[in-house]
Amino acid sequence: MGMKAKAAALAVTAIALSGCMQDADVASHNLSRAADNFGIERRIVFYNGITDSYMLTIEGLCSVRADGVDKQLEVTCKTGAETFKKHFLGLSDNVTYFVEQIGDAKVGVYHYEVTFRPQSIIPDVDFRGDADELLRNRSR
Repeated sequence: MGMKAKAAALAVTAIALSGCMQDADVASHNLSRAADNFGIERRIVFYNGITDSYMLTIEGLCSVRADGVDKQLEVTCKTGAETFKKHFLGLSDNVTYFVEQIGDAKVGVYHYEVTFRPQSIIPDVDFRGDADELLRNRSR
């Protein structure tokens, strides 16, 4: 095989590999986004490297954020239709954590999605009055 043929084969291989890596990047991004929107069940385990023991486990529909400035992990979990709990867990030289995706999640490498939160588009309206008044005005 000539030098030009080897270079061409190498270029084709590099392009093919970068395509696979891009698909993996897209799938990884989609999984993270789904988890941040409370669509993937996770298990977060805190581990003490000195005592060689688990310190804490959190399971559920949880979003995880590492805060390097405060050396803590922020875990927000959806506990009901509109209820949430947030935990702040300090990290140190001997305490580490891992996040496990408990179940499978179907995400596509070609899927594109825009998620609008109605709370950020529609202002919070404070209604004052009684329900009967609202219904009377509606029937006119």
